[in-house]
Amino acid sequence: MDRGKFSLLLLDPGEIYFEDFSAVLIPPDVTPKTFDSKKQDGRLKMCSKSLVFDPKDINKPILKIPLKDCVVIEQWKGSAKYLANSSNVLAVNCREYIEMLEGNIVAPYKFKESTNFLFQLNYANIMNCLPQICQLHRASTLPAAEQADMIATIVHSRQARVSFDPLWLDLYEKVVMETEADKVTPLVINPGRLVLTTARLFFQPYNNVETVPVIKIELNSIKRMVKRRFLLRHIGLEIYSGENCNNPHIYLSFRNQAKRDNLYDKLLQEPALKLEELDQDVMTLQWQNGIISNYDYLLYVNSLGDRTINDLTQYPVFPWIVSNYSNNELDLKDPVNFRDLSKPVGALDKVRLRRLLERYEEMSHPKFMYGSHYSTPGFVLFYLARLYPHYVLCLQSGRFDHPDRMFNSVGDVFKNCQTNMSDFKELIPEFYDVEEEGKFLVNNLGINFGYRHNGLKVGDVELPPWAESPKNFVDKLRGALESDIVSQSLHQWIDLIFGYKQQGEEAIKANNLFYHLCYEGNVDLDSIQDLNQRHALEVQIMEFGQIPKQVFKVPHPSRKVGLPLLTEPYQVKSTETEDLWRNMNLLESVSTFNTHKNTVSRLFISDDCTRVTSVGHDSKLKVFSLQQNRQIRSANIGYMPLSSCVQMPNVNILVIGSWDNQIILYDLDYGKVTESVLAHEDAITCISWGTKSNILVSGSGDCTVKIWKGLNTNGVIKPIQCLQKQIDHNSHVNCLDFDHNNNYLAVGTEDGEIYIWQTKEFILKKKYQINSSSITTINYSPDDVKLAIGSKNKTLLVIDVETGLSVFTKMMKSPISSLKWDGFLLILGCDDGNLFIWDMVEVKLLYEVHQAHSGAIKTVDISSDKSIIITGSEDRLIKVWKPK
Repeated sequence: MDRGKFSLLLLDPGEIYFEDFSAVLIPPDVTPKTFDSKKQDGRLKMCSKSLVFDPKDINKPILKIPLKDCVVIEQWKGSAKYLANSSNVLAVNCREYIEMLEGNIVAPYKFKESTNFLFQLNYANIMNCLPQICQLHRASTLPAAEQADMIATIVHSRQARVSFDPLWLDLYEKVVMETEADKVTPLVINPGRLVLTTARLFFQPYNNVETVPVIKIELNSIKRMVKRRFLLRHIGLEIYSGENCNNPHIYLSFRNQAKRDNLYDKLLQEPALKLEELDQDVMTLQWQNGIISNYDYLLYVNSLGDRTINDLTQYPVFPWIVSNYSNNELDLKDPVNFRDLSKPVGALDKVRLRRLLERYEEMSHPKFMYGSHYSTPGFVLFYLARLYPHYVLCLQSGRFDHPDRMFNSVGDVFKNCQTNMSDFKELIPEFYDVEEEGKFLVNNLGINFGYRHNGLKVGDVELPPWAESPKNFVDKLRGALESDIVSQSLHQWIDLIFGYKQQGEEAIKANNLFYHLCYEGNVDLDSIQDLNQRHALEVQIMEFGQIPKQVFKVPHPSRKVGLPLLTEPYQVKSTETEDLWRNMNLLESVSTFNTHKNTVSRLFISDDCTRVTSVGHDSKLKVFSLQQNRQIRSANIGYMPLSSCVQMPNVNILVIGSWDNQIILYDLDYGKVTESVLAHEDAITCISWGTKSNILVSGSGDCTVKIWKGLNTNGVIKPIQCLQKQIDHNSHVNCLDFDHNNNYLAVGTEDGEIYIWQTKEFILKKKYQINSSSITTINYSPDDVKLAIGSKNKTLLVIDVETGLSVFTKMMKSPISSLKWDGFLLILGCDDGNLFIWDMVEVKLLYEVHQAHSGAIKTVDISSDKSIIITGSEDRLIKVWKPK
């Protein structure tokens, strides 16, 4: 069938197209002699708010007759010899009608005055069509809210009469569930029937406007599913498939949240569905590590905040980055050329901000700072008018904006966003999308947008002097977005738009408070019974703009700067050691030492990678030679289990912690204990040496950590000489770790708390309640901005030290008993004896060794040259591992 020029964008936003009929349009001035020349063959389309005639001749205009402007719609009572069937003619008398796409040219619609139309139906029976058209005509006379309610009733009534065609199914394919749903694209809602089978998801539209009669999505092609808030209600579902699929993407909305959630749950239960893991914490960590770009991370965060290109009311929002639009050159290493990302657009200009605050102080509650938003459908299409003029005509009732109010100059728009009391808009992804090459800046379609006050015709967008072309402009903006200057502050903008400064007291402090209705959760539309009140709220919020769903409740961590992006086209070379760990597919045990008589509690590899030193619950100190593959030293250290052991720098002395509350110094050269001190009132659980600060710290079951100095100068440990300070905690101290510069000490406790102490004066800097389960092991990341945490509740957690935000979480099968973060490798030992090696740059599991030990892996270490990993366990064994 010839589909003609008709598009759902020619209807009002959200208007429903039901069906069409083959018809002949008989113009008002036709005579028997001119009938053949003036009649127009085409299709008459019945829509929820209009009748649309789409002529077969593409040069003729499409006619749209709004039902609200119709005076009479009836079966024609006249007759004419030139009509084959005069009784099958629809007569329409209207006060106004609209001509669109005349000559197949996108242009403002022409609004014509009162006239009469006759439509001869070729095949359909008018007695079947007319009642439905008259019902919709009656709905058009109602107030907007009641009209919408009546149309919804008509839509659902028609949907209930349509059934899914089982001929679409394969022989062994079975239907799992069937429901109604709407396919959503910008400004368009197209209802249909959704069917889930054991192999596919089908969407069968109730009309013939789609290019295919049914949309089929293979379940095994689906990569992601995202629940969405659509038109302020949690009823949307966005489904992403592979790029090479016939239907790589579909956005659906449902009658209510229960129907949406039911389909989502049923999809997850299907064995054919294999979703890609795209965990939020993994994405954040990869962004911090330079695996993904600032651009891609912003797209991802927008998606988490319910922003999608399929919904203009919640289109992805990107920040203004560059602030210089007047110079001939743009230096991306000069901070003066960049916008301050710690402030919302409305707070960038001090003079305007002062005036806004004065107005805010005089305002009655609920107060707001900005009477306009940073993202609305109108703002999105303001930027995209040249690329999608038909969207603009749809949104603005067939008209373009005044030529002087259009997006004519990048510099002028940025200036206006700085100074105008009602303009606070941010940008959209297209400004940074290098693949699209700035097409939205060029009037390639030759649209006549009119003439500005200076007599110039609206054409391409005027670019700043430093941009050679639209492509060059976008390339430079993308370069600015990926620059170190932006990377070190982008998290502050994320805090404003998607994070903890988005609402409440923090928003007030950050001068970031918008009208209360645009925040998620402030209006429950389903609870509002009054149709008119509900409709008014919907319209108000849609036009004003919506704050994204809050994604982060605590400050967002910053990104590492100075790193090249680790994906093309910025790929960096790996070292041979990294290649070895990343490219081998097996971790093998190359040596085993089994001379401990009880649990191996702590071990470490010497700096020269030749020896392994260990202590255990058998009160033994052991030293093993890796070159000779045998034990070379064994010593009894008291009569109680030993918990910890470190080597002092520059001397051959070990510091050992014991369950008898003592710290012991053992001289390896002379093979004897040289010093011991009753250091705590309970068992010593952990000790650590600060190499750069020459500080020893000891943690204990007595809830304290003690700080000792001077050991490496006099070789003694006496409280009166060496004890500098005691720091108290709320429960047993289980583990501790210095950062690499010894500026901070992290302490993990039995009740799930993390303490971050500043080591200069041992003042508490941060305290986080990580979980209610005992923290068993902690380790700083190589860059000191993150902390890896293992706990008894089986959770591996990586937090940003500055903010406490979880940037990676993994639930293991058993409690975590040991970990070590060295370079890009994170080594993890668990109570069930399983060993895991993670690549924490690319954030992926490299190795998983089941039953590496028959008991809990209590201690792990990696050699300084990254060639081997050592593990010690409850099963009394020490094992040496290499990638194979």
